[in-house]
Amino acid sequence: MRRVFYIYDDLLIVRIEVKKLKIEGRLIKKIDFKLILIILAICTMGVVMIGSATATHPLGREGFMKTQIVSVILGVIAIGVILFFDYNTFARFHLPIYLLCNALLVAVLIFGTGAEKWGANRWLRIGGFQFQPSDFVKIGMIVCMARILTENKDSLHKFTTLLKITIYAGIPMVMVLIQPDLGTTMSFAFFIFGMLFIAGLHYKYILYTGIAGILSIPIAWFALLKDYQKDRIMVFLNPESDPMGKGYQILQSKLAVGSGMIFGKGYLNGSQTQFGFLPEKQTDFIFSVIAEELGFIGVVILIVLYIAMLYRCINIAKDAKDDFGSYLVMGYTFMLGFHIFANIAMTVGLMPVTGKPLPLISYGGTFMLSNMMAIGLILNVSMRRDKINF
Repeated sequence: MRRVFYIYDDLLIVRIEVKKLKIEGRLIKKIDFKLILIILAICTMGVVMIGSATATHPLGREGFMKTQIVSVILGVIAIGVILFFDYNTFARFHLPIYLLCNALLVAVLIFGTGAEKWGANRWLRIGGFQFQPSDFVKIGMIVCMARILTENKDSLHKFTTLLKITIYAGIPMVMVLIQPDLGTTMSFAFFIFGMLFIAGLHYKYILYTGIAGILSIPIAWFALLKDYQKDRIMVFLNPESDPMGKGYQILQSKLAVGSGMIFGKGYLNGSQTQFGFLPEKQTDFIFSVIAEELGFIGVVILIVLYIAMLYRCINIAKDAKDDFGSYLVMGYTFMLGFHIFANIAMTVGLMPVTGKPLPLISYGGTFMLSNMMAIGLILNVSMRRDKINF
């Protein structure tokens, strides 16, 4: 009789394992491979254009290209790791994630570096490794916001709920603003309001907040903004006022973008790029390199790839099996969309220079890794869009 039970238990275990393999196979089939191909196409374009942007760099372009390729590979590995976990697992750990995000920002305020080179202490250095915590904090905060919005969906318009969400989201935003990092603060505001709108917050509340923000501009100007941030705004309004100083970046960028015309000057043939007139060309102004050397055609190809990426993300959010998954994907979609718009608008003079790189294109390890983590979570929601039970 015991032998019969043992055989039955073994058969039951085998059936469960087979069921798990079938489920894992079904999940793999549900991965949005079209989105992955779009992401890899954008990353490939980024590596190629970084090669051009750094062709005349004293250190040589090989090192930059290898570093970017390694960053993309690490990002793909990060996507693979994230896909192993059900995205709702991250929701269950939202409180530790929130505390870790704030702890990182506190560490930046105490131990941050970068003021000597970039004018603000936004980076943490651990041994020989340096990273910008706010890039990863955005990823964690979207998880936290998606969870808190899911919990409070039915009471979203209550004053106490809105106050709780405001304090919850406001604490990390204030710490980012203090660093100071106005561009990342704007990114926070954009995806938070976007997620609130998707969750059902009436547009009038967003309108009221916008009016309050406009009325608070004088306070921000005199009490919050640093001198270099004020200079950026003034230069944005009139870059010709200091063409060889604070207005140099934007004027050279606009010149590079305009000179590319329809077909561009050709790869490695951009005068602004190759002769060193264009500053920060492998990071903040990589779009200007693309416009100069690949022209309007190259710009259209890149923008079409970005639109396709965002479109597929929106569809994934629509098909998500629960509110948390939908809010999560839309949060990252708003974040990526803001960075794309802000960078391109900055390079053509439609926004002040904020130092925001171009997602999946610009040179930078931590920024690439954080964006790939966001893509991993979006793909996670996509592959688990149907409820699968044992």
